[in-house]
Amino acid sequence: MKNNSIGFFDSGIGGITIWESVNRLLPNENTIYLADSKNSPYGKKPNDELINISKENVEFLINKKCKLIVVACNTATTNSINFLRKSYNLPFIGIEPAIKPAALNTKTGKIGVLATKGTLGSSLFEKTSNIHGQNVKIIEQHGLGLVELIEKGIYSGSKIDSLLKEYLNPMLENNIDKLVLGCTHYPLIKESIKKIINESINIIECSEAVALQTERVLIKSNLINSGTEKSKKLFYTNGDKNILNSLLNNKFEILMV
Repeated sequence: MKNNSIGFFDSGIGGITIWESVNRLLPNENTIYLADSKNSPYGKKPNDELINISKENVEFLINKKCKLIVVACNTATTNSINFLRKSYNLPFIGIEPAIKPAALNTKTGKIGVLATKGTLGSSLFEKTSNIHGQNVKIIEQHGLGLVELIEKGIYSGSKIDSLLKEYLNPMLENNIDKLVLGCTHYPLIKESIKKIINESINIIECSEAVALQTERVLIKSNLINSGTEKSKKLFYTNGDKNILNSLLNNKFEILMV
């Protein structure tokens, strides 16, 4: 079991931002990444459909003998993580917008959260906001259309800039000093975001925290890879493998599902 892979799935390429952080921290671990681009974007889908999609992705990774699964998607986590943990006998690492560190460290008392409709409308997001956002103002914004552009390999340019200005300007007018990226796709457009917001605004995303939590759970479960062989990194997609290949700098073979 220790030498089995860590599994990852997301609605396409966004979860690579999580995979990269985990791989940096745990380079000896074997990994399997599933890019479910066919069902992207998850953000517009109802809860029941998201649970069914997540179930299919998890069973794909379990069939590959994964020892732990990272749900590398905020929307999938907030809508299906409880179901997955009850249904399958292996550890799951979930992802949700990093409201807690933003709320604890804000100086203006106002934070922005850019996320999908599915994440912002979930009961888990509401619960997290109520716990950590009692003394701060949270300006929420659906990032409609951003995932679709990112899935096409578009990380900058007029289309991205136009949407970002529409979504971020109300946050700037409210004097936020923390911007939480509540979708794993959004760090891929961080440079475009930086062009629009003030330098004083701190961008917060969760990839490093997820990597640390993955390490903690592996240690607690006695699942850290003890092998000495070079680790294997496998990538599967049901979408355009050229986009994923480009994001990974053509370093790995991309397999079609």
